[in-house]
Amino acid sequence: MINNFAKQCSQSKLSTECEQLIDISRESLSVNNGNIPKWEEAIDEINKYSKGGIDYQAPYLKIDTKNNNSEHLQKSLKKLIPWRKGPYQIGSLQLDSEWRGDMKWDRVLSNIQPLKGKIVLDVGSGNGYFTYLMALAGAELALGIEPFLLFNYQFSAIRTLIDNPPNAFVLPLKLEQMPKKPLFDTVFSMGVLYHQKDHLLHLEQLKTVLTEDGELILETLIIDKKQGNKIIPKDRYARMRNVWCLPSTDTLHTWLKAVGFKKIKLVDVTKTTPEEQRATHWIGDNTQSLKDFLDPDDDNLTIEGLPAPRRAIFICQK
Repeated sequence: MINNFAKQCSQSKLSTECEQLIDISRESLSVNNGNIPKWEEAIDEINKYSKGGIDYQAPYLKIDTKNNNSEHLQKSLKKLIPWRKGPYQIGSLQLDSEWRGDMKWDRVLSNIQPLKGKIVLDVGSGNGYFTYLMALAGAELALGIEPFLLFNYQFSAIRTLIDNPPNAFVLPLKLEQMPKKPLFDTVFSMGVLYHQKDHLLHLEQLKTVLTEDGELILETLIIDKKQGNKIIPKDRYARMRNVWCLPSTDTLHTWLKAVGFKKIKLVDVTKTTPEEQRATHWIGDNTQSLKDFLDPDDDNLTIEGLPAPRRAIFICQK
């Protein structure tokens, strides 16, 4: 995975930063994690299956493989559960992840500048579902950064099955570990902001890595302005522990302006539904998903009595 990135990175405008990114990634992968042998075993197994071309055929990122035993392949891929982002289809095997990522991508793609020929950063990329879509949309290089190691191994598993993979990569990095330089033409931060204790710092870091007039796509949880300027959950939100702040769209606009972004546009607000976030057998033994996180008597509220998840997409420029 890292070697593949090194070759492509050296041929891009990230070339001066390749060594630093690779060194940090190798260090992140060298941690003592008892799950790594199981994950590496899964990758070794998956590497034995036939490969195919990749294409986006909504809702699936589809890999056109032939002659694979789908039952055995499923068993190998399930060593890497939970699969949160997707969905994927490998030959006849449908990997139906918890999230229908195609629904978010459809909302995003129609509102952004073309990605063709651009260097793109996908912050909090998970297993790289959107990173692949960015590359397939024409990006010269799409780099996903994801500190959670399991999702890096999921990315490797999918890449292992692709013949002639696109220029999409995922590295085990945090945004604060990225060079503080304007390297990326387009930056995506989707489903990340509400996990940050310091929301303004996150926005400043996103701005720092953008080129002049580069475009930020920010997708995050929000509340309706009639519910106030912001909500700070006392404990959990929709059973998530690490949700620090839910702003109104007006408040989020103010934050973006305060950091120095310009041409700020709110392009979409969508309530999350069980069609988009659902329990499947690909998320493991804990099969709870959105419907279990909502008030059973009122789907406009979470189980904690807070406003149910709504997500906004803002587009702005440096």
